[in-house]
Amino acid sequence: MKFNLEEFKRSSDNQPLKEVMERMFHVYRLESKLQEVDLIEAWPKLMGPAVAHRTQKIFLKGSVLHVQIDSSVAREELAKGKQIIIDRLNTYAGKTLISDLWFS
Repeated sequence: MKFNLEEFKRSSDNQPLKEVMERMFHVYRLESKLQEVDLIEAWPKLMGPAVAHRTQKIFLKGSVLHVQIDSSVAREELAKGKQIIIDRLNTYAGKTLISDLWFS
């Protein structure tokens, strides 16, 4: 793995912490992981309290979001609106992060 040494050089200029952190996340390829965490933490806000209460486990594997729901009725209702949920999550992320959604 090759790195561009320019990305690691110290700068004598004062820089806002946000810019430094963004550059660090880019260099260490952590941007997508942070977006995944943000998306999972936003699940209750995006889906509402009823769905959040029924959600037992949620994780992203590749571009597939796996959601464990404790109610078969809620699971069936959510499966019917799967594409709408995917679109809502990707809109929140600002890019296509989720390609499929599996309920269990």
